[in-house]
Amino acid sequence: MTITLENEVAEDLIKFKLQHIQETISSILNKWNEDNIEDFIKKAKTGELADAEMDAITIKQLAKDVEKLTTLLKSVRKEDS
Repeated sequence: MTITLENEVAEDLIKFKLQHIQETISSILNKWNEDNIEDFIKKAKTGELADAEMDAITIKQLAKDVEKLTTLLKSVRKEDS
């Protein structure tokens, strides 16, 4: 199924999703008192943060989602110009 959206609507939806993901990432990092994704994942892997494995898996996936959505947002903006 193909759906056609105006670029402005697509951009708004992507930005909304990105904002939600960033809030979730921040929430997880705050929960573990960490400042960045890389350090958090490293500490979870080494066991420095006990019981952080599931949050580390989640945050890794969210970081990948951010990359994909950022690329998609750039392509939507290019089409608009």
